[in-house]
Amino acid sequence: MKKVLSMLALAGILSFTASAEDKAVTIMGEGQCAKCSLKVADSCQNAIVTEKDGKKVTYFLVQNDVSKSFHKKVCSSKEHVKATGTVKEVDGKMEFTPTKLEVVEK
Repeated sequence: MKKVLSMLALAGILSFTASAEDKAVTIMGEGQCAKCSLKVADSCQNAIVTEKDGKKVTYFLVQNDVSKSFHKKVCSSKEHVKATGTVKEVDGKMEFTPTKLEVVEK
């Protein structure tokens, strides 16, 4: 019985973690190119640099249609941006899948 309860508790924790990652969030920060500006990628990729708990955090944007169509706005310049989407950590990096991206005034 204890084993069954332990397994159910673990399953509940895992499902909560998965659903928490899928929750849409909005971040604001400096949009720029991971290759051209940040010099941390081999090919152009959108990135958003923001501050969380006093530390710089870089979110690397997944190459979907939203991200690709927005890239020309941040490849050769840095822009203050607002992004909505989902976040997950992959290989120690924050990966952001955008559903909406826009340049905003500071």
